[in-house]
Formats: sequence, structure tokens, C-alpha cells
Amino acid sequence: MDFFTGSGDAGETGLLGKERVSKASLRIEVIGCLDETNAALGIVRSISQSKEIQKIILEIQRQLYEVMTEVAATEENAKKFALINEEHILQVEQMINQFSGKVEIPKEFIVPGDTTSGAFISFARTLIRKSERKMTELYEKEEIKNIQLIRFLNRLSSLFFVLELYENKISGIGNQTLVK
Repeated sequence: MDFFTGSGDAGETGLLGKERVSKASLRIEVIGCLDETNAALGIVRSISQSKEIQKIILEIQRQLYEVMTEVAATEENAKKFALINEEHILQVEQMINQFSGKVEIPKEFIVPGDTTSGAFISFARTLIRKSERKMTELYEKEEIKNIQLIRFLNRLSSLFFVLELYENKISGIGNQTLVK
């Protein structure tokens, strides 16, 4: 079995449907941003001090594949692949509340790097924000219709802020480097 098809050699790729698009299209850019986010989360999961965070990240990685699937669906298949809904947002909000209760939210900006795992959580958060900006652009161009995708990414960025605080706290170092 070959690990290549050659079907993308002209700079196009297939969507979930009959449509092919340029690899430079905004839709593929969004999928690429989400893929980058997922890879960064894999690093976080592999180095986190917390089994609880590792478990949460694995679930989020799986959900990001659902988001990518939905973005990759053509218009005629959009409903079939609409996987992210209000329940996902509520689940992330519960996690934010759970971890917010375990840390002190600083009034200043945090300078990433107090711990390796905390720094990678911060990096993953920036990739989530990038994905959210690109997803918003895709939504504004009416190429996707599910506003829950943007809301989900927005909540994930908040979650990863508190996870960074928690990861630094359990390392025994805390959040020592702040912008004052």
C-alpha cells in the first residue's frame, strides 16, 4: 500500500464530498491551524505533570478532529458532519470552572516559561487563538454555518490559560514571571 496518492500534486486537495479546493484556500488554512494545535497539544500531553490534564488534552485532541471534520465537509455534507454543539461548550466551561477554583488568577500578564509544560500549554493556547481567528474569517465568509465552532475554540483558549496556571502551580514553581 502506498502512503501517497499524488492527487494533490497540482496544489488541490479533496474535501468531505465531491469538491476539490486549493491547498491555499482559507478552509484548508483553518484545518492546518487546527492540525498545528493538535500537534502542540500532543507535546503538552506527553510532558504534563498532571494525569488529569493529560486525560483532558486527549479528549480535546479527539474533539479537534471532529472540528476538522466539520470544516472539511462540503456544503451538501455539512449537516452529516456537524459534530460540535452547545454541549461541547458547556463541557469546556465546566473544566474552566473546575481549574479556576484550583488556582489564583493573576491581575498581570503571565510571561510563559516558568515551566516547560506550562510554556507549551501557553503555546498551544496561542495556536487555538489563531485557529479561532481563521475560523471566524471562514464563518464571516459564510463557508461554514456552525457558530459553535468559534465558541468552542474561544472557550478552549480560556481553558488553556487556566491549565497553564494549574500546571505551573503543581510543578511547585507557580507563576513567578509576570508583566507588572
